[in-house]
Amino acid sequence: MKEEKRVTLPMDESIDSARLFGNLDRNIKAVEKTTGTTIIQRGENLLIQGENRDLAAGIITKMEDEIRAAGTLDAQKADYIIDVMTKNIPYDEEENVKDIICYTHYGKPLRPKTHGQKEYVDSIRRSNMVFGVGPAGTGKTYLACAMAVNALKNREIERIILARPAVEAGESLGFLPGDLQEKVDPYLRPLYDALYEIMGQEASAKLKEKGAIEVVPLAYMRGRTLDNSFIILDEAQNTTREQMKMFLTRMGFHSKVVVTGDITQIDLPKGKGSGLLEATRVLRNVEGIEFCYLSEVDVVRHELVKRIIKAYNDYEKKGGDGRK
Repeated sequence: MKEEKRVTLPMDESIDSARLFGNLDRNIKAVEKTTGTTIIQRGENLLIQGENRDLAAGIITKMEDEIRAAGTLDAQKADYIIDVMTKNIPYDEEENVKDIICYTHYGKPLRPKTHGQKEYVDSIRRSNMVFGVGPAGTGKTYLACAMAVNALKNREIERIILARPAVEAGESLGFLPGDLQEKVDPYLRPLYDALYEIMGQEASAKLKEKGAIEVVPLAYMRGRTLDNSFIILDEAQNTTREQMKMFLTRMGFHSKVVVTGDITQIDLPKGKGSGLLEATRVLRNVEGIEFCYLSEVDVVRHELVKRIIKAYNDYEKKGGDGRK
């Protein structure tokens, strides 16, 4: 008689099964779909049938670990656990939960949510210059801002400087009314949004008035030497080689520099090379500089964002080109 291929997984009695299974059994169904298994609850046990039954059991065990460590398991975190377990990526939720960077003005703890984010945060702690390269939604700028705010609160630095190249995303906006600051503010809005979410608008405005926080276009950085500062360059894929070299050489004593960018979304005019792409080649062996590469696995926005990024990556690997 052929032995039935199944695993019996005892459920943790201290964990509410509804929390583990998710709304309308959403989490368990996601495990079944990804692993090609069938999962049935019988009493205090889960019966897992199929070729990848051990993988499915491991995923569910990690989901239980997440609930014990964080007290909750949302759909986004469930999908992340499925992703990392399927791709055999190291995962330690307890380590992430303990790593609180700072608290937002609402009192919410801000911590890395993925293995890639944890490595990125640890790199910023270790090194004076870090490049965070990855797709949209991986928390590159947000985590860098959180680390900067924490350093400012702990008096490790005297000011935070956030810079961004003023490059339009493939469209011409024409004439913009107002003074110079009003003209460049739309380009800097994402940096303001990150600060407001972490510190609150009122506290951010007060620190900006005191000069403890500067949000500036990249062009304003020329000629400056920045000591005792935490300097973040956002959207670095839209810098030219000259701008990147200019920015990196602004670094002064007791300062930390974080450069973030997405090399799949370069908005420079045709024929202009990306300063970020060049820097990844020129500086990769320079002592004291770290490069962190995040992927769609580290996306912490809506699950559709992860699927969109993966679809574009797959399309480009097959030689797809939207200009054809």
